[in-house]
Amino acid sequence: MQINKNFNYVPWVIGLSIAINAIVVTLLFIPEIEGGTSFDIHLLPLLNAILNSFTFVFLSAALFMILRKNITWHKRFIFAAFTTTALFLISYLTYHSMSSSTSFGGEGFVAAVYYFILITHIVLAAVIVPLALLTLFRGLAMKVDKHRKIARWTMPLWLYVSLTGVIVYLMISPYY
Repeated sequence: MQINKNFNYVPWVIGLSIAINAIVVTLLFIPEIEGGTSFDIHLLPLLNAILNSFTFVFLSAALFMILRKNITWHKRFIFAAFTTTALFLISYLTYHSMSSSTSFGGEGFVAAVYYFILITHIVLAAVIVPLALLTLFRGLAMKVDKHRKIARWTMPLWLYVSLTGVIVYLMISPYY
């Protein structure tokens, strides 16, 4: 897939970034939706961790492929990472609209580590939305120099966000 070099994707990046981050922030302030279903909503955090794991693997594979100058497989793995990230976002939004936040029960040094990881994860997750979208659109428009310049920041940050998402889940899962 390729887009026209003259296509102005910046409004799309800005609009999607604002919309996605606004929806996530809004969930902090609305009451949880009472579910009348037999589905165990507490399975979604596990699904989120699995999807984050797949994103991490796909991004690692995409990095490996681009270092080997295999653009075709690089694109495929990037599309796979975007797919698992989109599925994660749907699952995350569903869970947080239907369940209250879970408190971390650890204390001392473990709590400090957990909150450091959590806070950096949250901040960088918000930052990665526009970075990933901008990087994707620059790549699809074959603006290779601009794509490379931003991808040097996007890739490690996105890898960090996907990995720390799994770590946060592993650390808080005993308290669900």
